[in-house]
Amino acid sequence: MPLPPIRVLVVDDSAMVRKLVTDALKNDPEIEVVGTAIDPYVARDKITQLNPDVITLDIEMPRMDGLTFLKILMEQRPMPVIVMSSVTAQGSQHALDALRLGAFDVLSKPGGPYSFGDLGPQLIERIKATRGARVRRGTVPVADAPLRRSSPRVSTTRDIILLGASTGGTEALRTVLTRLPGGLPGIAIVQHIPPVFSKTFADRLNELCQFEVREAVDGDILRPGLALVAPGNFHMIVQWVHDHYQVRVTGGPPVWHQRPAVDILFKSAADTGAGTHALAGLLTGMGRDGAEGLLKLREKGAVTFAQDEASSVVYGMPRAAWENGGAQRQLAIDRVADFIIRHHESGSRPPFDHAPTP
Repeated sequence: MPLPPIRVLVVDDSAMVRKLVTDALKNDPEIEVVGTAIDPYVARDKITQLNPDVITLDIEMPRMDGLTFLKILMEQRPMPVIVMSSVTAQGSQHALDALRLGAFDVLSKPGGPYSFGDLGPQLIERIKATRGARVRRGTVPVADAPLRRSSPRVSTTRDIILLGASTGGTEALRTVLTRLPGGLPGIAIVQHIPPVFSKTFADRLNELCQFEVREAVDGDILRPGLALVAPGNFHMIVQWVHDHYQVRVTGGPPVWHQRPAVDILFKSAADTGAGTHALAGLLTGMGRDGAEGLLKLREKGAVTFAQDEASSVVYGMPRAAWENGGAQRQLAIDRVADFIIRHHESGSRPPFDHAPTP
């Protein structure tokens, strides 16, 4: 028996955007736009009347801004909210605040009627991913207080940590990275995130972490005590050059509909000989990106893990990595940092929960 369509309420003060979103969604039989709202006050009434499953939400609106409405909504009636934010420095900050408050995902808001581009398919994909997803009550954004960097412990330049994430990943990565000490091996990160938002994300992590975090630039050397985040809309690969890892930031077609793609990063690390020197993990996210690359790393001798179902917003990428044998362990997000630290300090290989693939 087919599932009922996902009921969507579109909230935006722009009549043009409301029409563009509605038109993009109305031809998909699995989605039904049950209404639109010009501001949060109208949205509040329509939520009561129409009982939608998902909301698309603008941030900059009259009478009440989207962040304030999102905070109230997640406290009083938690539900999947897909935020559409302008691609500006302020819009990027607001987008990250929305994710902290519990938004399911964030998409770049079109700048005009002729710049809608491929936002429609992306929005449809996100809406469908809300089926069975966990609605996460967020935390109130606070001013980021810089931390004093700790003295680095000794790490070899051959060691490397690789992380990939998608939906729910910005908060999952913040949970992990802010619990790690300085001086760990270089960390390469692919988070599915729109352009511009990736730099804001990296800058915020840099203020919170005990090591340097920044958006990757082509040719960067990945050294101990540094984490590099792939820039939105670019793939990132790692290469071993003489005595260090170097990252390359490249174009190329999307993989699994994603650019950056986790599989590109993971497979490059396996091909460059990271193998037994690598620790790699897949965090929450929809789809299968990263599962093949994680398996390739494991086959080369890397220690691998995936976030468990209970703590994932969307158990898609981690599930794929567990089912194909790429992940040796499944870990709750609160355990990932300790797992990384213990592995680095002891140098020992943890027992497997998942037998190697024949």
